[in-house]
Amino acid sequence: MTHEGSPIRLKQAIRQWGLELGFSAVGFAPADPLDDLAYRNWLAAGYHGDMDYMARNLDKRPQPGELLPGTRTVISVRLDYGAADLPAPGPDTAVVSRYALGRDYHKAMRNRLQKLADRIAATTGPFRYRAYADSAPVMEVELAALAGLGWRGKHTLLLSRTGSWYFLAELYCDLDLPADEAEANHCGNCTACLTSCPTEAFVAPYVLDARRCISYLTIEHPGSIPEELRPAIGTRIYGCDDCQAACPWNRFSTPATVADFLPRQGLEDSRLADLFAWTEAEFDARLAGSPVRRIGHERWLRNLAVALGNAPRSEANRRALLSRRAHPSALVREHVAWALDRFATIAP
Repeated sequence: MTHEGSPIRLKQAIRQWGLELGFSAVGFAPADPLDDLAYRNWLAAGYHGDMDYMARNLDKRPQPGELLPGTRTVISVRLDYGAADLPAPGPDTAVVSRYALGRDYHKAMRNRLQKLADRIAATTGPFRYRAYADSAPVMEVELAALAGLGWRGKHTLLLSRTGSWYFLAELYCDLDLPADEAEANHCGNCTACLTSCPTEAFVAPYVLDARRCISYLTIEHPGSIPEELRPAIGTRIYGCDDCQAACPWNRFSTPATVADFLPRQGLEDSRLADLFAWTEAEFDARLAGSPVRRIGHERWLRNLAVALGNAPRSEANRRALLSRRAHPSALVREHVAWALDRFATIAP
């Protein structure tokens, strides 16, 4: 399973093919067992909150060979999603995390990985592989770091000299390819990402208490958002980018070139009251293909109610909240009541 008899030349060819498919970087890591002690300690502290799936398959997560028997190499890839020249949000603008402004990335990543696997097979003949795009118990940041794609930043995400606005995916395979050299950590003494967090979710460098993270609260958490954290959420309705936006390395990031990741449905510049008026049918139709759709209409309204409670005390925003005061969902009604109470107790 070599390219013209050389694993090195095959590796070089795979990297080139990956770049031609649109990946911004391609790296190679050995399929050796990973150190998961920090991850297990994080779980033991309960920092994963309601994300029970993160505590499953603990035997497979650090062992590539357990997830796909016979794995010898992990090909790790990055795909940029950063949006250039986004409008600055106004006081009534709904803020959506950059990665969610376009189409869901899973399909785009999997399609490209499949094309890469097909290109490899055309040269080597059939080989054993499996593609993962945030779809299995994979320690993707550790593998990407071992593959030389960057290092784990203090905000827990993979970081490189071109920032962190990118998706990660992996191709586990039985090809025996030389590993790349891991990159050194270049965070230094910087703590910009840690101090930028609106809800102080970082317990320490490299340790995030997801239960306080706005991304977790607005996406993963199914229930009531803790009242003490609601004011800090501001007008964010899906995710939060503050720790990434604060990172100096993101000054060197590359805007997305994949059309799927460009903003759709005006999510980069939409008024809270307008989005709050969407019916469930409108929500499903307008956000078809968007990662935002997976939270469902109920959480969408919950998040928007909190955002409206933090927005200017305008008559339009008050009327929007009143329109949902008798919503069938107790979760929505609770957050609407909180927001209306803010109108009554906080000056404009």
